[in-house]
Amino acid sequence: MKLRAMAVELPEVPEHPNRVAFEGVLTVVDEPSSKPPSGARGHRVVLTRSAALAALPSLLGMGVDFTPSWDGHDARRKCGVITEADLVGRQLKVNGYLFAKDFPEVIRQLRQTMPGEMGMSYELANARVEDMNAQIWTLTRATFTGAAILLRDKAAYRNTRFELSPKRCRSLAAAASMRRDGQRPQLRTRGSELPRRTFVQQPGKETRWKSMTY
Repeated sequence: MKLRAMAVELPEVPEHPNRVAFEGVLTVVDEPSSKPPSGARGHRVVLTRSAALAALPSLLGMGVDFTPSWDGHDARRKCGVITEADLVGRQLKVNGYLFAKDFPEVIRQLRQTMPGEMGMSYELANARVEDMNAQIWTLTRATFTGAAILLRDKAAYRNTRFELSPKRCRSLAAAASMRRDGQRPQLRTRGSELPRRTFVQQPGKETRWKSMTY
C-alpha cells in the first residue's frame, strides 16, 4: 500500500460548537467512473494517479457543499471544509469539518442516514483531457475546487464514502501534540514526500477542459 498525504494543521479548540469532523473517500484513481459526470458530455472519465497526486494541494481548504435532496452540487451551500487529503492505494481519502452550528439540519440529517448510504463527489476546474474523441475520457491534469456530499448512488463514482467521524481529525491531534511539546500551533502543510510532476502538453492530443463535477 502506498500513501501520499497533505494536511492543514489547525489549533485545537476543545468542544468547538461549529466543528464536527468528517472522513470520506472522495474518488478513486486509475478507474473509470461508474457513470458520466456532469460536464463530461456523456463520457465516463478516469482520473489518473499522477493527476490526482499533483492536484492534492488544491484540495486543502476547499469547501464541502450539499443540496437539500442530497443528489448533486451547490457551490453556494458550503457546509464544511477539507483539511486533509490522502491517496491510499486507489482511494483519495479526505478529512475535514462540517460547520455544525451554522448547518444544524445537515448534521441532523447525516446522523440519521444508514452506514454506507452517503458518498462524495468532487469539483474540478482546468481539467485536461488526453483525447476528446475517446469513449472514456482520461484526465491528465486538474485543479480541485471543492466537493459535495450526496447519496452514494447519485455520485459518478459508486465507490465513494462519507461519514461523520467519531474522533477528532488527525490534524488536531498533531496540533495538540505540538502544544504539549511547548510549540505554538501553526497553520502549515505537510507533503514533502509528494513527488514533483511535470506535464507536457502535446499539440492535438491533449485538450484543456474548463470544469467538471463528479
